[in-house]
Amino acid sequence: MVKEKTLSIIKPDAVGKHHIGDIISRFEKSGLEVVGMKMMHLSQKQAEGFYAVHKERPFFKDLVKFMITGPVVVMVLEGDNAVTKNRDIMGATDPQKATHGTIRKDFAKTIDENAVHGSDSADNAKKDSQNAVSDPSIISSISRIMCCWKWDSRFMPSILTNCKGMRSLCVPPRMGNASPH
Repeated sequence: MVKEKTLSIIKPDAVGKHHIGDIISRFEKSGLEVVGMKMMHLSQKQAEGFYAVHKERPFFKDLVKFMITGPVVVMVLEGDNAVTKNRDIMGATDPQKATHGTIRKDFAKTIDENAVHGSDSADNAKKDSQNAVSDPSIISSISRIMCCWKWDSRFMPSILTNCKGMRSLCVPPRMGNASPH
């Protein structure tokens, strides 16, 4: 098996419905480790840059518009065959076609608002990760977390353990206009 890292994003619909912990738990129970995480509200420019690969597709504008409606949780997952495992855990892009027990089947309602994003290949995982940290305000947070901080799920969701074993309380600010559904 190949140990790899991949990028995963919990989208505004799932964040707004308070499914962050449920989704992270599924990744961890499947053997993926959260090695970096940041809650943020994407700007239009960030969302357009992140989804630039889809720029010529008819759904691009709606996807960007959706991704800036509320906060997202950007994560770096690590584990054996992380890209494939992440895709399997997420399920089909269309939740109506997703297998029972997958994130999208359980937490998404439509193909447009489908709870999570995950890189579709090892190459795209690298590009996605670079894109996610290309903004200077994100670099200082995500790259530091990717290099030094480890998610400590025993104290979920607010404690991170750094590489020296010290614990730090991580309480994200209230962000955006997300509201519980």
